[in-house]
Amino acid sequence: MNIAFESWSQHPQLKAWIEEMVQLCHPKEVHLCDGSKKEYDTLCQQLVENKMFLPLNPQKRPGSFWCVSHPSDVARVEDRTFICSKTAEDAGPTNHWKNPEEMKHILTKLFQGCMEGRVMYVVPFSMGPYGSKLSLLGVQITDSPYAVVHMYIMTRMGKEALKVLGEKGEFIPGMHSVGMPLKPGEQDSTWPCSSTKYIVQFPEERSIWSYGSGYGGNALLGKKCLALRIASAKARDEGWLAEHMLILGITNPAGEKKYFVAAFPSSCGKTNLAMITPTMPGWKTECVGDDIAWMRFGADGRLYAINPENGFFGVAPGTSMLSNPNAMKTIQKNTLYTNVALTEDYDVWWEGMTPNPPEKLTSWKNTPWTPKMSEPAAHPNSRFTVPSQQCPIISPSFNDPQGVPISGIIFGGRRASLAPLVYETFDWEHGVFIGASLSSEMTAAAKGTIGQLRHDPFAMLPFCGYNMGDYFGHWLEMGKKTQPQKLPKVFHVNWFKKGADGKFLWPGYGENARVLKWMFDRVSQPSRVEAKKTPIGLIPHLEDLDLQGLSCSHQQLQELFSIDKEQWRTEVVELKKYFKIFQKHLPEGIQRQLQALEERVGV
Repeated sequence: MNIAFESWSQHPQLKAWIEEMVQLCHPKEVHLCDGSKKEYDTLCQQLVENKMFLPLNPQKRPGSFWCVSHPSDVARVEDRTFICSKTAEDAGPTNHWKNPEEMKHILTKLFQGCMEGRVMYVVPFSMGPYGSKLSLLGVQITDSPYAVVHMYIMTRMGKEALKVLGEKGEFIPGMHSVGMPLKPGEQDSTWPCSSTKYIVQFPEERSIWSYGSGYGGNALLGKKCLALRIASAKARDEGWLAEHMLILGITNPAGEKKYFVAAFPSSCGKTNLAMITPTMPGWKTECVGDDIAWMRFGADGRLYAINPENGFFGVAPGTSMLSNPNAMKTIQKNTLYTNVALTEDYDVWWEGMTPNPPEKLTSWKNTPWTPKMSEPAAHPNSRFTVPSQQCPIISPSFNDPQGVPISGIIFGGRRASLAPLVYETFDWEHGVFIGASLSSEMTAAAKGTIGQLRHDPFAMLPFCGYNMGDYFGHWLEMGKKTQPQKLPKVFHVNWFKKGADGKFLWPGYGENARVLKWMFDRVSQPSRVEAKKTPIGLIPHLEDLDLQGLSCSHQQLQELFSIDKEQWRTEVVELKKYFKIFQKHLPEGIQRQLQALEERVGV
């Protein structure tokens, strides 16, 4: 098969890899992507003709499409996700591991002839702004046009990425197939996927192989596979951080701006915080990213972050004009919707979008739906995919190759009791301990028992590309690379604390900006407000919280900041049990902090 490389790329390693994959997968043709709008529009039209995409109402959602996946292919498949490092010990106790040679043998057999009857698309892309020292280049091979149009939105894709790559540049190869070869004359499925699924990362050789799934991060290899699992291993080796964090800019009424990153497990309001609309007059926010942050120290000794992504791949259910008005404005046009419900006039709907559902809908299973039905109209993990630049509060620094300087790091979980509304850690080591201790109570959207505690250190549990005990150690080492006063301050928040009546004590949403204001004052040099020392960290004096116009009683505030030593003693016991899984890889710093907490709460 002749491949027209001449005007596309002269990178010998890239050409050799593509030719090798053609020999393995037997596609009917090869399409070398240029990343143009024309290419995107052509592929979307092809997906409409193949009945995978349905154009939405041009008056309501111009340039937007609706599609539904196969019911077996709706989310990440953590049990089929492997870190194939040289040793099982390097993958650690929180990852699935298989010997790299054994896995290569399995994958080679699966990929043999897997693209028969299909087009092989080659997608060059940049994670992060072009020309930034913080960015990385990748090339994805796929037989899914759905994946290509999503990569067009989610990454900086095409000829410009190839230009940066040049003839000798480093790139991370990602191999993807839906695993459904087409025999001559065979009718294609509207959502091809295989019952056999593998999402495999090889951290030492920096490569990705994904087979059998066409959905989300399983198919968009720049996202979790590259930007977190491979990048976290690369960051460990090179002395930087690849994190599952939003990046938020905050400007006070005096025009002073500071940037924060924040890590939250699922269902804890991460995207809502990334696009928050402050309720306090004169305060402004800007969104740099809602999901991933890559951070390195600058020449001035401060930590700088970029968002490696170029789009939002957001969970739709629960997104509304109340919870996240900026997200709702972002997705008014040029948006791809997967597994949401369809209205009679070709608009979209999902649970939580409006107080009451429409009387008639087409569900995510592509069947008629009415409010009387017990199952949801939209899948709990249904998504919208949209260019970041459409967000009304996208940061002017979004494409800055230098990144933005980080003043504060926020961790948070969903805890009905235990953790107060906000506290600041004593120092960097204590902050790393808080990140390592992060846990959240499960919601209906997560697998497991509702209310059950799920440990999710740094919100990286499914995404860390190596032994998580070593990952804690890497964070501790990062704190030694600069002067302590130049490190970001570390905070923990809990928007979900409940009172004795079982109701939330804090109103949340835009009111969370009041907590951000206190953090803003604390990270100012020198700090504008004092904090009160407690056994778990530093909490605000109530008079330093801006509560003007907020109907929050003194009793509620007392409960929000109450620290029950008995509950914390139980937490210490639970953490001791959890940290044992890391054995000799648990760093001394984490053990030291756990012992110090134990002494402070009086176990």
